Amino acid sequence: MALRSLALSVVAVALAIGAVQQQGLVPPQLQAQLDSLLAAPPVAAAVDSVRRLRAQVWPSGAGSAGDCSCGNVTAADSEQAACNLAGNVTDCCCTYGAVERLNRDEVQPLLDDLVKTPFFRYFKVDLYCECPLWPDDGMCSLRDCSVCECEEQEVPEPWRKAEAVEPCDSVQHESAVDRTLSPHMRASLLSVRDWRGYKNPWMPEGDDKVDFAYINLLRNSEKYTGYKGEHAARVWGAIYGQEMFRGINDPDTPPEQRVFYRLISGMHSSITAHVVGDYLIDEATQTWGPNLEMFKWRLGNPDVKDRVENLYFSYLFMLRAAMKAAPILAAAHYDTGNPVEDADTRDIMTRLVHNAQLQQTCPIPFDEGRLWKGEHSETLKAELQTTFHNITRIMDCVGCEKCKMWAKLQLLGIATSLKILFSAEDCSGRPGEVPGMVLERNEVIALFNTLERLAAAVEVVRDLSLQLSGNGKVHPGGVGAIQGVTGGQPLPEKLRTT
Repeated sequence: MALRSLALSVVAVALAIGAVQQQGLVPPQLQAQLDSLLAAPPVAAAVDSVRRLRAQVWPSGAGSAGDCSCGNVTAADSEQAACNLAGNVTDCCCTYGAVERLNRDEVQPLLDDLVKTPFFRYFKVDLYCECPLWPDDGMCSLRDCSVCECEEQEVPEPWRKAEAVEPCDSVQHESAVDRTLSPHMRASLLSVRDWRGYKNPWMPEGDDKVDFAYINLLRNSEKYTGYKGEHAARVWGAIYGQEMFRGINDPDTPPEQRVFYRLISGMHSSITAHVVGDYLIDEATQTWGPNLEMFKWRLGNPDVKDRVENLYFSYLFMLRAAMKAAPILAAAHYDTGNPVEDADTRDIMTRLVHNAQLQQTCPIPFDEGRLWKGEHSETLKAELQTTFHNITRIMDCVGCEKCKMWAKLQLLGIATSLKILFSAEDCSGRPGEVPGMVLERNEVIALFNTLERLAAAVEVVRDLSLQLSGNGKVHPGGVGAIQGVTGGQPLPEKLRTT
């Protein structure tokens, strides 16, 4: 009884602190201490549970705007967050500017450091799978389409003991994925069990005899490769032509179906952002840089503002998955055989998933608790999982090796976020009656590399939008320009509502 009273007191104090913060009444000298308190795992989990309970008691649209808050996001530019309670999912998110500021100052720098660590640098993927739709298609022979695979000994030693390693030759031209890995790194990447993500219901079962390769992601950056035209359009056409995407904007479309569509669209927008952000401007001089005209055409104009909304939505969705799995991720062993670097990886992860500013600004980026309440939810979930399986197989038809590699990684990242948010398994890391969530190594690697790609895409959109609007002359805080670029009007309710 005493422990229960203490727990309730902690929750009450935490919520009271949050209310005081929202009104801007916290003295600056106490802000750091309060941020640390709210970021502590037990308090953060308790506050999260109470907010969910409140959302069930006061449904979407009930009460005043004060019933849902994105926290205190007051900044030098005096831009405040907006609370969106429309639709079937309580999606309490920030304005474009608040997301951009949080991403630029807190989340994206940590993700950038995280994906450069040895644990998150290497991804195992099947690049030799056959296309089930257009088997006559060959691979792109352009120089920047290719991937470089890791050398045998580059794989971390703790990862290689369970698998037989065969030497591989490095690709000699830039049109293949760079497979170069140092000998010791490849050898150590082969020991962790269940690395393929096959225990994820959102991923199709694969063939155990498939030849997988380790890829050093830092040597194979996501950028313009020259892969475009009819072939690329055919791949995306097959994806958006899936039965579950037909009539996606109809009023009676289930919210889960719209969420699913927006995740795929958001990934597409992220890929577009990286293409236009790192474009081959002049092939003769090998000059790379942002393509502002292409950005304006594909992301920076009012006619395509739904693509931008879906990018930000996908970012917040996956950020929520990372926050929900925080107890598991903060306690995980990131073992690559180098204790110093592994400790640094764990420290970066902890600072990310328990970030005080993130907890304050967007404590619940996406509320998954309002989904799967309908009579036919289980049937719908199975249909969406089948559609996701189809999309992963369609990606096997991508004719650019490097594009295929990043698409496969990001699809596994999205599948991992769906597993975390839509599974009945417990993410608290504590023993109990409910089975605990188990995340495989490749799932964790894909989740955070995908989140980093989305975070980087949000930053590309922020930066290029500022350039289109006069380099911040009307946006002195460096945020919020995308609203002006896309027409300055609210996004369509049919696309905003989830």
